Amino acid sequence: MLSGKKIVLGITGSIAAYKACLIIRGLIKRGAEVQVVITPAGKEFITPITLSALTHKPVISEFFSQRDGTWHSHVDLGLWADAMLIAPCTASTLGKMAHGVADNMLITTYLSMKAPVFIAPAMDLDMYAHPSTQQNIERLTSYGNRFIEPASGFLASGLEGKGRMEEPEVIVDTLDRFFEDGITEPAPSVCDLQGRRVLITAGPTYEKIDPVRFIGNYSSGKMGYSLAVECARRGAEVVLVSGPVQLATPAGVNRIDVESCNEMYDACMKEFPQCDAAILCAAVADFRPENTATEKIKRKGDALELRLVPNPDIAASLGRIKAPHQVMAGFALETNNELANATHKLEKKNLDFIVLNSLRNAGTCFGSDDNQITIITRQGRKNFGKKPKSAVASDIIDELSNHLNEIHS
Repeated sequence: MLSGKKIVLGITGSIAAYKACLIIRGLIKRGAEVQVVITPAGKEFITPITLSALTHKPVISEFFSQRDGTWHSHVDLGLWADAMLIAPCTASTLGKMAHGVADNMLITTYLSMKAPVFIAPAMDLDMYAHPSTQQNIERLTSYGNRFIEPASGFLASGLEGKGRMEEPEVIVDTLDRFFEDGITEPAPSVCDLQGRRVLITAGPTYEKIDPVRFIGNYSSGKMGYSLAVECARRGAEVVLVSGPVQLATPAGVNRIDVESCNEMYDACMKEFPQCDAAILCAAVADFRPENTATEKIKRKGDALELRLVPNPDIAASLGRIKAPHQVMAGFALETNNELANATHKLEKKNLDFIVLNSLRNAGTCFGSDDNQITIITRQGRKNFGKKPKSAVASDIIDELSNHLNEIHS
């Protein structure tokens, strides 16, 4: 589905720059038109002549192409492109993108880009694992950028990590799949949630056993945070009730940190009456220990028995107080009888729609940057292909917006 698509390819100063040739060939072979923008450091690794020969277009690197005042418009490039791909993307460029340091043509083009942006990091494994780099990645993800995860290797510490740029064919496949799935996003000027207040829950809950142990799950919070980013981008006032996650707060979002189900329940019951909609994306523990030890439990004997008691059902509780003007969406993560179980939750908890995902779909759900969902309403269901969670968020918020429009029309 890349036929006729216009792609701006940003190349930075990495040894992986030579792979940009393979990316260009892959994009053009599938019918895309490619315009290269390269940093000064990038030209130390690959020549513009080589790139120009592949794209049949002059490579853009400097703001001014000649000394006669002719200049390259980063704004025009931002309007021209259907997507921007930065591959390879160094730690330095990640930092500049995250903080708006527009000191070269590539960064100014990125800051002017109206189309989706894909980033393929490439750097030393320890550099990639450094907290500074991870914070920049989290910040850029919160802005709606899509990361193509680097390949695995081994850190200096001997632990496995990531850093090497993903292979060109995988990168090209990622863009192809993005367009094949028919993903459409509202233009930045479209604010269909302007004036709406949306409550979103995200991440896991931790139910304490003692001061050092808890019952929890593998939720990273990425899906809920992507939903918060998308709602804020469309003009909503977003209240994000977040369990314990390692994610940066999205720009313009009011974040309330909680740990346990009871804390999340209290926050949601307080905020929901003032909201137009709620999206319950958190992976909330259904049970908690009946008693929490005040001191670390010592090992005694061969077994430890814990009595678990039910946690409050946040979705059902909000469903009981939901007003006619409010829309509520839930999530169902299932391992078997997916459609039946999700449909039952839709009815039982008074939801307007429910988002079903399944652990049977490899590379989705917990910890992944991708997801594959089915949206179920009382009128039917819509199936979607596997795609980045930022794109999944757009599909879900489209559904939310439609329900709000129906209620208020």
